[in-house]
Amino acid sequence: MRSRLATLFLLISPTAALAGMPSVHLTEVATLRFSAISFFIGVFLGVTVAVRFLWNRLRRDFTRMPPLSFGAALALVFLFGLGIQLVLSMIAGGRELMTPGAWEKTGATYRLADAPPTESQLLVQARRQRLDELRAALWAHASAHAGDFPANDAGLELPEERWRVVGDSGMHFIYVAGRKADVGSAPVAYEPGIFGRERWVLFANGDIRRLPVEAIHRALELEAAP
Repeated sequence: MRSRLATLFLLISPTAALAGMPSVHLTEVATLRFSAISFFIGVFLGVTVAVRFLWNRLRRDFTRMPPLSFGAALALVFLFGLGIQLVLSMIAGGRELMTPGAWEKTGATYRLADAPPTESQLLVQARRQRLDELRAALWAHASAHAGDFPANDAGLELPEERWRVVGDSGMHFIYVAGRKADVGSAPVAYEPGIFGRERWVLFANGDIRRLPVEAIHRALELEAAP
């Protein structure tokens, strides 16, 4: 009797795993997928049980209805799910046909695509790009002249078209001579008044920012102050 109790105690008591014993673990992605599939199957079976119960409960009042087995309820739920999927696919297809390009696929679903930039937004981007091209030319010149920028914007040290702003006006960026590359943070060049109050500004440290003209003048005054 004592030997049997001892054997039973050894079987049910926890013991330390010996080295070398195999241990199988799922990756994080596999664990998430397994959890999602398990949840789907559980919900599917739960809905099947509910449909079978409700069908047979309704059969008490409508005796002409045939009894519904679990297998038949499973097939009914599956067919109903396929029908819903077909309807949703048709709605998504019709929506895409009526608004082509308005929706973009993100994983298993769709979302509204980002609105294309307006003409004014494209112009603002082009203005900044033109000033960025001037910055590249100025820094290339400075690297070959001990950090000094050109003495003026007359087109003698840099090509004349490099100073022109976007558009057909032929106007130049307003250039502030006497600066050095990466020395201080004073304005070096900025857009003229044809672009309104908000203008793109290039600073000596290489930054390009869009500022109101009052802020530009204030930065110039602070730099000129003794």
